[in-house]
Amino acid sequence: MKKILLVLIASFFLFGCGTKENKEISYKEIMQEKEYIIIDVRTKEEYESGHVKGAINIPYNEINATTNIDKNKNIFVYCKSGNRSKSAYNTLKNLGYSVYDLGAYQSIDLEKE
Repeated sequence: MKKILLVLIASFFLFGCGTKENKEISYKEIMQEKEYIIIDVRTKEEYESGHVKGAINIPYNEINATTNIDKNKNIFVYCKSGNRSKSAYNTLKNLGYSVYDLGAYQSIDLEKE
């Protein structure tokens, strides 16, 4: 009995959920699946100097429980280097949003204005 249990436990750890594919989904694929909001979490001045087309500006330090963002949409955040977007990501995630961190503005492959 102990051997059977040991074999079952070992096979679980060795094979895990082997039937699922580990496929990384790009942010562009997610944007095609569901409505979304892109938030530029840089300062107003940085946003006005150029931003992702359609993005709204909410500085990362202004995102909190009183921020009114639709929870039925995926949220994408970005900033200049990725540090502020990481902070905004963590805050939004803790508030229950479905959020993705796009990182640095210059590395985002979306139309900009």
